[in-house]
Amino acid sequence: MIIVRIVMNVLPEKHKEVMQTLLSILKQQGKESGRLSYGIFCDIEEKNIFNLISEWETRRHMEAHMRSDRFSVLLGTKSLLREPLKIQIFTVQHAEKE
Repeated sequence: MIIVRIVMNVLPEKHKEVMQTLLSILKQQGKESGRLSYGIFCDIEEKNIFNLISEWETRRHMEAHMRSDRFSVLLGTKSLLREPLKIQIFTVQHAEKE
């Protein structure tokens, strides 16, 4: 399993615009091949920091998503950010289930 965390540090005056963009991305999500989950979270202490977390069956599925039009919309928000997107990719070999 591949877990991707994208951190967006948004300019305060662009908060609403970015939130609307993120909500539109969520509404378009549908079921992408290999995607296990996808969520957008706002930082409790800093409302202008968003974390996008997605889980993918394989790296191939994740890379296909990163070449998609949906992902390019996210990349298009770079002028609305305080700093570049921070993208972290984790490979999980074993996940415990309760």
